Amino acid sequence: MSLPAGSRILPLLASGVLALALAACTDGNARTDAKAEDTPPRAVRAETVVFKPRVRERTFVGTVRPRIESDLGFRVAGKVSERLVQQGQRVVRGQPLALLDATDLKLQMQQSAAELEAAEVNLAASVAQDKRTQDLRAAGWATQATLDTQLAKTADARSRVDRAKRALDLAANQLAYATLVADSDGIVTATLVEPGQVVLSGTAIVRLARSGEREAVVAIPEALIEDVRRSSAARVSLWSNAEKTYSATLRELAASADVATRTFQARYTIQDADDGVVIGMTATVTAGEPASARVARLPISALYSDGRGTSVFVVDEATGKLTLKPVTVAGYDGRDVLIADGISDGEKVVTLGVHKLDPSQRVRIVEGR
Repeated sequence: MSLPAGSRILPLLASGVLALALAACTDGNARTDAKAEDTPPRAVRAETVVFKPRVRERTFVGTVRPRIESDLGFRVAGKVSERLVQQGQRVVRGQPLALLDATDLKLQMQQSAAELEAAEVNLAASVAQDKRTQDLRAAGWATQATLDTQLAKTADARSRVDRAKRALDLAANQLAYATLVADSDGIVTATLVEPGQVVLSGTAIVRLARSGEREAVVAIPEALIEDVRRSSAARVSLWSNAEKTYSATLRELAASADVATRTFQARYTIQDADDGVVIGMTATVTAGEPASARVARLPISALYSDGRGTSVFVVDEATGKLTLKPVTVAGYDGRDVLIADGISDGEKVVTLGVHKLDPSQRVRIVEGR
């Protein structure tokens, strides 16, 4: 049975239309690929990934101070007759620093010595009287009451001698206090009086910095208190010799802020301080914790989120191709994000306009934030 002519023509027409459509699609894809190749790379800003300790190193400027610095003064009042040291002078333990006019103190000591001598003479006479009274009592010529009275007088004379000895010791101490001596080896950092001044007991005469440990004293802003507290290790360098550094540890952090500056005083003990570390020098303290977790610090604008997690665009500098890499966020610090994992040191990460990018695009890097 033969088919009508119209029925044989329809399949031929359908085949022709399909061939034309396929040809058009192929030509369109070719033009799209050619256009993609001809499109210039998009300019992007990128930063190099650098992993560093999470606690950022902070630098503070302070001064070198002694661990212990004391104001020394006389333990008695009087007139300063002589000052024996000058500011900056090294002294040793027991060395005289200043003298008081000791005239009155010597007279007091002489008086105490005379009172002791009189008390001892009185005691000797009372003891002799005891012997006579006891003989009379044995012979019946004295009553028991008389003997008891005499023995009481002797006991009182003996106590007078003891009091006189204590008074003499006290007067000797007072005389010794007229000479101010260094209680340890050290350096005189200040002289606070001049000869001729009348001072009270305890008035500061000389300021003495003890030999031994040296410390760098710095002021910490309240915004950085937690960072400093976490990173007790530090490095100290002197302005006079910036190339040499000393290890240091945080010994003391003030519990309250200074009323005027609103900063907290921190004292770092300088390890193995040599003669080059001189009191009063300007020092730079670099505080940080090298052993803390290492993170990469990038601008928050570098993060890309498509609803499936946080990622960043990594750029291949040679080809300009983009790679979307998932990352682990360790935290945030101001306008920065701290990346713990997912990228490597040295990689280039896009930091601006990431939500307008597509992994298939080619880019060229413009350095900077």
